[in-house]
Amino acid sequence: MQNFSKILPQIAWDAIDTVMLDMDGTLLDKHFDDYFWEVYLPEHYSLLHNISIQEAAKELRERYRKLENSLQWSDIAHWSHELKLDISELKLRIDHLIAVHPYVQEFLEFCQRLGKRLYLVTNAHPRTLAIKLDKADIGTWFDRLICAEEVGFAKEQPQFWIRLQSMLGFDPARSLLADDTEKVLQTAARHGIGVLIHIAKPSSRRPTVYSEEYVSIDSFKELIGPVK
Repeated sequence: MQNFSKILPQIAWDAIDTVMLDMDGTLLDKHFDDYFWEVYLPEHYSLLHNISIQEAAKELRERYRKLENSLQWSDIAHWSHELKLDISELKLRIDHLIAVHPYVQEFLEFCQRLGKRLYLVTNAHPRTLAIKLDKADIGTWFDRLICAEEVGFAKEQPQFWIRLQSMLGFDPARSLLADDTEKVLQTAARHGIGVLIHIAKPSSRRPTVYSEEYVSIDSFKELIGPVK
């Protein structure tokens, strides 16, 4: 049970040039990912190996944990090879679960009207990005879509932000990052990203969890203000 108050957003938009947004859990409902990795994939893995779904889920959780905060965690080619299952094909079978969070479109339009540079910055594999943007019509709002694979490091790693700044030429102090993973926000903070926003409800099926350290929002509606 949380016993602290939500830190409310107070954004000085005239002090921000660049807006960087995570995809899974931030722009898109994380229910798709949670269901895929925790339910759907274990079901298929259990059939392949003739074990119970519970055993499959336990084995997969252990495999996931070993690769947390690394590029391999999001590499569907790696998982397809390791698990002997076509991860891309399995994701396509349940792509009807891919959904955009409320007020995302409105926030992207708001940023565009303000003339901000907009970047989608995700750990997702390029194939996963393509699958999701085929169902979620948000890709055209961005100046550039960046997968961690292109950068060479996961967002949780300090080298990611060094290389990303070199690639995009943004001023960290005049940049905003929204992400549902606090470890990513912590790493970005160490790089000097000026405004950090925590997404408190990444999945529509799970409880809201506010950050003790960062400004938290339930939806992007909280960041949309009048355009001067």
